[in-house]
Amino acid sequence: LGELPILTPLGTFVINGAERVIVSQLHRSPGVVFEESVHPNGQRLFSARIIPFRGSWVEFTIDIHDVIYVHIDKKKKFPATALLRAFGYGTNADVLKLFYATKDIDITGKLEGRAQKREVLGTLLAIDVPDPENKKGEPLGKVGDELTLEKFNTFRRAGISKVTVFAGYTSLDLRDEAQPTTTRERQGAYILAFDVADPETGEVVAEGGRELSDALKKKLLKGGVTKVDVLLPAGRSESPLIKNTLLKDPTHTEAEALEQIYALLRPGEAPNLETARQALERLFFHPKRYDLGRVGRYKINQRLKVNVAKDHTVLTEEDFIAIIRYLIELREGRGYTDDIDHLGNRRVRSVGELIANQFSVGLSRMARLIKERMSINNDPERITLDDLVNARTVSAVIQAFFGSSQLSQFMDQTNPLAELTHKRRLSALGPGGLTRERAGFEVRDVHYSQYGRMCPIETPEGPNIGLITSLSCYARVNDLGFIETPYRVVKNGKVSDDEIRWLSASEEEEYAVAQANARLTEDGRFADELVLCRKRDDYPLLPSARIDFMDVAPEQLVSIAAALIPFLEHDDANRALMGSNMQRQSVPLLFPQAPLVGTGLEETVARDSGAVVIARRAGVATRVTADEIIIDAGEEEARAGDHPLARLKQHDRYRLKKFWRTNQDTAINQRPLVHAGQKVKAGQIVADGAGTERGELALGANVLVAFMPWYGHNFEDAIVLSERLVKDDVYSSIHIQELELHVRDTKRGREEITREIPNVAEESLVDLDERGIVRIGAHVKAGDILVGKITPKGETELSPEEKLLTAIFGEKAKDVKDSS
Repeated sequence: LGELPILTPLGTFVINGAERVIVSQLHRSPGVVFEESVHPNGQRLFSARIIPFRGSWVEFTIDIHDVIYVHIDKKKKFPATALLRAFGYGTNADVLKLFYATKDIDITGKLEGRAQKREVLGTLLAIDVPDPENKKGEPLGKVGDELTLEKFNTFRRAGISKVTVFAGYTSLDLRDEAQPTTTRERQGAYILAFDVADPETGEVVAEGGRELSDALKKKLLKGGVTKVDVLLPAGRSESPLIKNTLLKDPTHTEAEALEQIYALLRPGEAPNLETARQALERLFFHPKRYDLGRVGRYKINQRLKVNVAKDHTVLTEEDFIAIIRYLIELREGRGYTDDIDHLGNRRVRSVGELIANQFSVGLSRMARLIKERMSINNDPERITLDDLVNARTVSAVIQAFFGSSQLSQFMDQTNPLAELTHKRRLSALGPGGLTRERAGFEVRDVHYSQYGRMCPIETPEGPNIGLITSLSCYARVNDLGFIETPYRVVKNGKVSDDEIRWLSASEEEEYAVAQANARLTEDGRFADELVLCRKRDDYPLLPSARIDFMDVAPEQLVSIAAALIPFLEHDDANRALMGSNMQRQSVPLLFPQAPLVGTGLEETVARDSGAVVIARRAGVATRVTADEIIIDAGEEEARAGDHPLARLKQHDRYRLKKFWRTNQDTAINQRPLVHAGQKVKAGQIVADGAGTERGELALGANVLVAFMPWYGHNFEDAIVLSERLVKDDVYSSIHIQELELHVRDTKRGREEITREIPNVAEESLVDLDERGIVRIGAHVKAGDILVGKITPKGETELSPEEKLLTAIFGEKAKDVKDSS
């Protein structure tokens, strides 16, 4: 199918001879999102959106008349109950049973007071009410009919004592004290809405309609039941959403609903019941057309509390019902909406996934081409695979991705820190992401869920601020693409020394986390009664017993570049941002000096960036030269009598990079740190690289600085420096430039590289050899000729003097100088 570039051990790709980095992308995680908007009349409107990896977007919205509508792919809306009917819940009764419990109402007495009227009138019948006098068995009231005052009186006259109606219910947590109640105190005990089953055996332990007494509550808790559904307390009106949606719904049967939806999806086609059903099936339940991915399924299960298998990556009817149920809860004032800037709703697409996406694009393109060729080709006998399959399609897509994608970037190689930071960068831009113009303030802002995951400091100034960020020091990306950060576990106020848990942003939501510098006693307990913690976006003072986790280190919250700044906590954030960005621009010096005051991260950066050479095995350095180190890793006694091949296996050979040019034209030059005969441990740094000294990052020099005026010469940002800095090459660095010159065939003849360039003084040509190319070792200044090149000039009208010269010498002066 073509060739794939390989990932080098340092996480880069070599494309066309230059190292490139594929930057990870932050994008909206697939799953379900609940949002809230406020109508101009002040009413809160809720909506739910299902975002898949691939497939149609579905949006459920509630309008100001309390009707739930569905939009599929931004097309015309239709009532949500029509979708449920199309799934096979054909009648009103079927739909109502999905969202309501039932309860019996005694209708023998008169309706006393407004509260009782509100509770009884307007409810919907759950069971047909028989007519005792009608011989044909036609009922007085059908399922789904509204119980009006008139009906109420008719039933009473017919001698009916009780009717069963639909009743709203809510979930109740048996462990909690604070429970959903009305604004006025609720009357009486809770009533169970459904039968409650034992979570292990599945047998019914309490029947629906029973009162939830304290004894029953204790019994249920003992049996492992923590949540039960209870009827809404008296005086709470049922949610009007389903009732209103049914009134607005023009369809009455499954067939009608399927026809209506099909007409919206494929306008202008005559629907046939089977085609319509298949079209709907394909839209949401077919793995080829719709894919939530493992992530989407995980997010939906987590948000809607449904139990669908992890590998079931298409939607289920249960999902749709749960979403409508949750919208009803939101409308009633329970539940919560999602924040799209929360890191629990954004995930990282790393190199592998980005390339896999491109690969599937290439394969689908190839499939389309094959289908086209098969339909064109009319002789199936003589056709060969080569005629059908063009394997270059896939590799062309992948080459285009590496060559020109926004996320495939020329590696920033100025110094080791720049290299490391570039690989840890997260971008919200790129295909399928945001654009600079569209991104508002909220997306760019620092969010509390970024703590320990994304750096709040390191981000570019200018149009990309907040869209391009950096991974924090200890953050890692889990297999679903969410960023996790490590915490020390706290149990009963005691901080464990060895137990560490990695939490993603959504897992951390419920916990209280203490700071890394909270004072601890000898035995690992908190020294203070109240400890300052983080919980969501709040900073409460909590007693130590209520703390769940503790930060592992103070630098956990910032990126590597920011963590290299000593005493970062005393700096202004804007200046720290500039500092961490400018460290990446420092050029490796001729004589690097490690900082006198560091933060302890310098050696780690030097190691992890790949700037230094690290011994793979322990042994003795047998040969050390400027460009290679050989370490004998064999045992002492084995060295004498071994077979030559076995001896070779024991030798580790390290080739040092000498004056390599980087992407930014700085030089990489490695210098050995060990001498011949020295013992070396495994993992020891044996050679320094660019911008490191003795295995520590060294981006600058330790010079004496005085903050004092000097005759106004250092006004504002001017600096007066000692001549010794220049003489001793304290800030000198080596830059290597590679220049190319193209010699072309032009219409008027070939260009030529030569030393004989017209109208150029002889001293300009001193350093050129006989070929016209500058000699090695020549000192050149700006504006000097490095390669002499002449290009033929067009035939122009000659002046009389030139004509005379031509006549005498026969050679036309026809060359123009064009040299680089």
